[in-house]
Amino acid sequence: MDLATRTRSTASLLSRVGERIRSRQTLIVEEWEDITAWASEHVIAGPEGVATITEGYLDTGVPIAGDGAPLVSEFGLMELVAVLGRSPDGGRAYVGRVIECAWRLPNVYDAVTSGRLAPWRAERIADLTHPLSAEAAAYVDRQLWDASGVGWAQLERLVAEAVLRFDPERAETERRKAADARRFDISETDEHGLVHLDGLLDAADGHDLNLAVSRRAEVLGRLGDESSLDVRRSKAAAELARQDLALDLLIPDPDTGEVVDTVPGRKVVLNVHVTDTTLTGQNPFANPVGRWDEGRCPITSAQIREWLRARHTTVIVRPVIDLADHLPVGSYEIPDRHRTRVVLRDHTCRFPHCTRPAQACDLDHTRPYGEGGPTCPCNEVALCRRHHRAKTHSTWRYDTVTPGTYVWTSPNGHRFRVDHRGTHPIRTTTERASDSDPPDN
Repeated sequence: MDLATRTRSTASLLSRVGERIRSRQTLIVEEWEDITAWASEHVIAGPEGVATITEGYLDTGVPIAGDGAPLVSEFGLMELVAVLGRSPDGGRAYVGRVIECAWRLPNVYDAVTSGRLAPWRAERIADLTHPLSAEAAAYVDRQLWDASGVGWAQLERLVAEAVLRFDPERAETERRKAADARRFDISETDEHGLVHLDGLLDAADGHDLNLAVSRRAEVLGRLGDESSLDVRRSKAAAELARQDLALDLLIPDPDTGEVVDTVPGRKVVLNVHVTDTTLTGQNPFANPVGRWDEGRCPITSAQIREWLRARHTTVIVRPVIDLADHLPVGSYEIPDRHRTRVVLRDHTCRFPHCTRPAQACDLDHTRPYGEGGPTCPCNEVALCRRHHRAKTHSTWRYDTVTPGTYVWTSPNGHRFRVDHRGTHPIRTTTERASDSDPPDN
């Protein structure tokens, strides 16, 4: 292929890429317009927290955008988010950003619908204006008549100015309470057994921590550790943590001097399944993979053994014989042994697209106990509090195909299969037939 031909081929390819980007942008704008129309039809008037009776069910108006935007039906929002194919929290936030723009940032919304501003940029603006008063948000919107030319740093300064201009008391309160936002977070474990740290510290504390890590990293280097400085700093932070675990400090009562507590070391809860050969190390075909519930991720058997050998480790072994066991009890209250089985079986809330860990969920009786449903793992499902309410107080319903696999039906008849592979919309015969219809000429 000569240069001219290759140039024409590249130009054609780039033209197609650009056309698809414009087509995708058009579809997103149409989705925004549909969400805005949906919100207009699902407004629940009244003050924040109002509850109204809709078709015999308790529905609540929820504020998902800033001051002045409408309250929308909580159960209607759940259905919209499910149809959008988004997670409950992510979908709720996404719809809230669209409503924020449509009701409180009309210039931004107009820039999106006219194609002058990418929707993802508008979503970023909506995130920043959400906590502002109606006056402050309107001020920001007036400055964004040409939002496509505003950088992020300029936008953040604009929002800060709006707060100072229209809500100085709030600005002062936030300044005084800023220290309450201090935190230190550890991410979920990735596929390599690593985690990310993220924190907000007092400036002096952060300085002291940085000096301690730097000093220890320098010592490691002098002792012969040939790792890079970044790696040595990571090891130094871990050594600081291990020193705390190993201290085993005695904590006396301030009045009597009696020892009332100790600083604990690492505690490991090990769930051993009857078919699990992860830890044997004898069979060459032994399962080399375990699962860490705290990190919600797979880990190697070697890493498990390493954790179990750590100094000052307390090991609790729980034998789980059969997750499919039927162990009914004659009361409404669900015993801990049921919760353990359901958590290990379901892993997350079993509502469509919800990823909340099962450990933090309620256990729902699929068939209500008052209607003869047994208190048994086969009749118990992990549902987070929000979706437990939806199942109990709205027309959301599910059927159990097998324990761990459920088919949900939304108030307007949309159906979703939820199992260990995720959420899968169930398309009706009419929908499948319409996809095969030839396009109109």
